Amino acid sequence: MYIAMNRFKVVTGTERDFETVWRDRDSSLAEVPGFVEFHLLRGKASEEGGYTLYSSHTVWKSEDDFQNWTKSENFRAAHRNAGDRKAMYKGPPVFEGFNVVEGV
Repeated sequence: MYIAMNRFKVVTGTERDFETVWRDRDSSLAEVPGFVEFHLLRGKASEEGGYTLYSSHTVWKSEDDFQNWTKSENFRAAHRNAGDRKAMYKGPPVFEGFNVVEGV
């Protein structure tokens, strides 16, 4: 199993718009070989930082499955308008990928 996460610092006041973008997008993930599940996670608000922390969290059967998706048309389509939403973010997303060592 492989877990791919992107952390986003979402500008305070744009949280609803950010969540709507994720809820309404057509990622076609269910059609991608090796995809297991997706979660959008909302963390704490940083009042002094002016943002709310979010993480997109996908689980894949393997790291190769994830890498293949990042090279696919499904990936390009899901991220097509990402640059249009830069005003919602405090900096670029931060990617973190993990191979599962142990699970219960």
